[in-house]
Amino acid sequence: MLLDVRNLTTRFHTRNGVVHAVEDVSFSVEKGQTLGIVGESGSGKSVTCYSLLGLIPTPPGRIERGSAIFDGTDLLKASEKQLRSIRGKRISMIFQDPMTSLNPYMRISDQITEPLEIHEGIKGKQALTRAIDALAEVGIPDPEKRIKSYPHEFSGGMRQRVMIAMALITKPELLICDEPSTALDVTVQKQVLDLIRQRQKDLGTAIIFITHDLAVVSEVCDVINVMYAGRIVESATRSELFSNPLHAYTRSLLKSIPAAQPKGEPLITIPGLPPNLAHPPAGCAFQPRNLLGKPELCLTDHSPELSEITPGHFAQNCPGCLA
Repeated sequence: MLLDVRNLTTRFHTRNGVVHAVEDVSFSVEKGQTLGIVGESGSGKSVTCYSLLGLIPTPPGRIERGSAIFDGTDLLKASEKQLRSIRGKRISMIFQDPMTSLNPYMRISDQITEPLEIHEGIKGKQALTRAIDALAEVGIPDPEKRIKSYPHEFSGGMRQRVMIAMALITKPELLICDEPSTALDVTVQKQVLDLIRQRQKDLGTAIIFITHDLAVVSEVCDVINVMYAGRIVESATRSELFSNPLHAYTRSLLKSIPAAQPKGEPLITIPGLPPNLAHPPAGCAFQPRNLLGKPELCLTDHSPELSEITPGHFAQNCPGCLA
């Protein structure tokens, strides 16, 4: 097992109260496996992965408890020096918005070669050659010329390719993709996903894929964790989750996919909004929005726990959401 996360809990201590962003999240990732984390905005997907890499702003953020064992090292208890040796080398991340992740004042060449200089001590012409090769591998035309460009001189899809090249140039063991295709049109989105899968095949990299797009998840992920209100509400293999969703939230997400609706029929949406995590509900967080289960049976006095319903298929044990 490459990464084993247990009971990760991250909260933000603000003037308006304590935001329970991630509560008791546990999962594991095998070498070469793709784990999908899906859910609406604000469900805790990105905070989960930022916590693993020590990227939570402190204050106000604080990792309250849990462990994240990566090849024998607990990332949550590692020193900043240890994390620096892992980030960008053994674990890389593709951030959601490449325009804000790339430094607008630096040429692409300087930004792609930086991981090589820091982690492998490769500089100068040798680093530049590696960077040009990396751009070519992600399909950027005329990489010898384009590597001298600035980020604003690239399109959104090309900037995302630069981010992928930068993340993979050190051949990491684990790649975290934070909604890497959200801002792209459908054609470029497919190209980016194909590129990530091909590089995974070539390098044997494990991937954590964060997204709210179930269509993307159905293409690239082996195992899927569904998150809601900072907790995992369901976890199963891709085929099992799509063929036999158990939790009412998962069923609602699948029904809200436009392609799943009969032509001419109104699109199905999930009513209301996720709960305010600064004041989390005492019981089932999904109860007010539960249309496909039996909300009158939802737990009201304590939060449901993730339980193994069938072999390898986990879901929160809330009677109303499983009904």
